[in-house]
Amino acid sequence: MTAQPVDSTDLWAGLPALDEPPAPVWEDPVPLAGPRKLAPFPTASLPGWLREFVAAVAEETQTPVDLAGCIALSVLATAAGGRAVVQVRGHWREPTNLYVVVSLPPANRKSAVFGLLTDPLYEAEQQLRTLTQPAIVEAEMTARLAKEAADKATAKAASASADERDQLVATAIALAQTADSVSVPAKPQLLADDTTAETVTSRMAEQGGRISVMSAEGDIFDIIAGRYSGKPNMGVFLKGHAGDRLKVDRQTREEYIEHPALTMGLCVQPQVLDDIGRQDGFKGRGLLGRFLYSVPESLVGRRKIEPDPIPEQVMETYRRHVLDLTLFLAEWTDPALIQLTPEAVAALKAFQARVEPMLEARGGIMGQIGDWGGKLVGATARMAALLHLAEHLTKGHLVPVAEATMRDAIALAEYFISHSLAAFDSMGADRIVERARTVLEVLHNHGWREVSKRDLMVKLSRSEFRTANDLDPVLALLEDHGYVRAQAIQRTGGRGRPPSPRYLIHPRLTDQTA
Repeated sequence: MTAQPVDSTDLWAGLPALDEPPAPVWEDPVPLAGPRKLAPFPTASLPGWLREFVAAVAEETQTPVDLAGCIALSVLATAAGGRAVVQVRGHWREPTNLYVVVSLPPANRKSAVFGLLTDPLYEAEQQLRTLTQPAIVEAEMTARLAKEAADKATAKAASASADERDQLVATAIALAQTADSVSVPAKPQLLADDTTAETVTSRMAEQGGRISVMSAEGDIFDIIAGRYSGKPNMGVFLKGHAGDRLKVDRQTREEYIEHPALTMGLCVQPQVLDDIGRQDGFKGRGLLGRFLYSVPESLVGRRKIEPDPIPEQVMETYRRHVLDLTLFLAEWTDPALIQLTPEAVAALKAFQARVEPMLEARGGIMGQIGDWGGKLVGATARMAALLHLAEHLTKGHLVPVAEATMRDAIALAEYFISHSLAAFDSMGADRIVERARTVLEVLHNHGWREVSKRDLMVKLSRSEFRTANDLDPVLALLEDHGYVRAQAIQRTGGRGRPPSPRYLIHPRLTDQTA
């Protein structure tokens, strides 16, 4: 029987060629971050009298409780900033001033909320002025009389005969020195009306190193960015948060603010956050990392027509407690020292241990906002001290912060993590994710199975990806999420430009948008 020839194609049918690698196995990619779920404001963390007022303000004004809650923290920081510090551990102390910003669209009655929360501060300011007015008048009179005596002595010395001149000049010099040494106290001021960098600095110098900027508008960010000067002027706003020594140059003399304490409580429209994220002056300077952000959902369109008014007793209790705390701390020239119980220290350390992995640049939920996240534990200690002072008022310096109060501050910190991540998304701090979505769309539209970095750059907008280096963190993120795989670079050993890195593309991108 004659043997039939074997068809080699049948033997190898369905098998890959020997020189072709097996098809890669892909797992489902991890979706990129989408819209964030925002935490509710933890009103239970506030002391009872403050919690009741915040809830009542939110009800009467029909605004998110977040707005009144965040501004309430700024009110406490206005009362305590520059007048109290919290001992965390070792040589680590935190001042008690805060930077807080709430983002809400127009028509959310922001001014009404600000007025209700800040009215006691203006009343305290007026009472402080009444108390200090006699001392100011006396100092002004003393200064005027000393100046007149020095001027008369100077005129007399100028017209004296030679044998009398030396003695009269010495007398004139002594009187001039005396006149120069007379200091007239500034009128007490808690809140700055004009918020240019220069006036904020001057007000802090006059007010013993502290001042507060409270505003229902976002103009302050335009001013910081250089609306009037043409260039960003952030020095006072950076140092005023940290308490770093600040030099004040005046026309007649130089002054130093040893420990400046600036508080900021702001409410801005969402567009303001979008805009400042695009301004180069704010990037890399650290200012945005100093704010605690809140981006609550607007209630416009769902508000009650006849809400419950604020109970008079709740209003009066709030007013009296803010007055008591502000007036008491105003008397402290050396800051009151707030201590922590060992249990509060342990709670804060445990929170710090949880926060640290979140700061990992690749994979941590705060990896893209490490500057902000790195200040969070310190901000938590500040909030704990403020809650403690609000609870104990004029006796807060006599008892240490309890563990329960520290846990309340940690609940506030967790709230601010959620909202600050969303705020930084708006400001473009998470721009890598935004760019990654652009790259995914390009990969999907072209249906590539493999692409070089150089070919991908050709298809991308140069306004978004100015150089190939701009693409590196995006490709790294997409590789972490399983959308692409970097291929080993095959080097030829010859001269010339090295080959462009190549990437395998997840098959899913060839049939649907990720």
